[in-house]
Amino acid sequence: MADNNKVLIPTSMVGNYPNPRWWDANYAVHFNGDQNPPDSMSREALEDAMAAIVKDQVNAGLDIISDGRLQGDNYADVAVYYYMKRMGYDVSGGFLGFPIYSRLHAGTVINEIKRCGQMMVEQARALRSVTDKPIKVQYTGVQVLAQCTNDLFYSNSRDRAMAIAVAINEDILAVEKLGVEYIQIDEFTWPYFYEDWAIEAFNRCVQGVTKAKIICHVCWGNWGGTPAYYPDDTVEAGEIFDLTKRAVDAKAPNPTASVVPKSFEANMDVLNIEGIGRLSFDEAGLQMLKDHPIPKTMMFWAGVIDVKSTVTETAEQVAAKIRQLLTVVSAEQLGVTTDCGLILLQRYIAKDKLHAMVEGAKIVRAELAKNSGISM
Repeated sequence: MADNNKVLIPTSMVGNYPNPRWWDANYAVHFNGDQNPPDSMSREALEDAMAAIVKDQVNAGLDIISDGRLQGDNYADVAVYYYMKRMGYDVSGGFLGFPIYSRLHAGTVINEIKRCGQMMVEQARALRSVTDKPIKVQYTGVQVLAQCTNDLFYSNSRDRAMAIAVAINEDILAVEKLGVEYIQIDEFTWPYFYEDWAIEAFNRCVQGVTKAKIICHVCWGNWGGTPAYYPDDTVEAGEIFDLTKRAVDAKAPNPTASVVPKSFEANMDVLNIEGIGRLSFDEAGLQMLKDHPIPKTMMFWAGVIDVKSTVTETAEQVAAKIRQLLTVVSAEQLGVTTDCGLILLQRYIAKDKLHAMVEGAKIVRAELAKNSGISM
């Protein structure tokens, strides 16, 4: 895949961004991804809302500009149900049994899964129209969607997953034709376990991509701030799961070990993990990258901004985190991001956090330039 990265330690944000409130109050609820005539009110609203989100990123100085996932007014709709609707699901079903995502309910499949309409094409077109910087379009991963499915059609999970992969792949190829430089797949259940088809399905999802760089993002926990953990036998199904009264010490293994080196098997150009915005360097387990170094053909992007805290980091705090990352990854392979999406924060706080991330990266770039004698 082409090398679009010309910036040392590029900066980008992950996932959801706080939408303009006028968009959430009306258009987000009804947006379905299909193309609308250029003079339609909804098409114009999408373009205006995207321009607002891009302006925040450009003003902060980000190197790679993201779509912000405008297609819904809450995380569950944006990350799960929106895609299910575009693949023909009946968006109803029982609540998931996995405690960390117990606020989500499954979507039900009663027919063949296929791409029933555009998923990210219109968002990509709107994004491309308002910035000349490299852009990134984001999708929820195959394993996530397959695991959230109440399946009344397929006889096994692999067939279900591969059908999802084919449907998303059709949309990804359409998005790539628009000149999108980065396409991100969010596989946020990989840290818990890989289905036996996980890598195969991921690779099918990105099959045929030749120009855009493929990013895989993983994170430790859910959007409500619950940290990652494995369920145990403390309670029976349907009971309140109280983490403070666990029968055994069932903490998850160090986060990096949960996806490294297994993730290296997937056809990606960038592995992007939640990183050290919320967790410390030691808690994130990043030392293990010394034993399992990032492949030379791959970039490693790590979060340096805590998206669960309303306190904005200083530029120097961000720079200190980047220096830690440089002890396990070379500057040429490193990029920095927010830990995850900023959707739970007020927009003015999100703006400040993006600015802090960029300024922190500038500090480290200047240090590297001084040490190498090369201007940047």
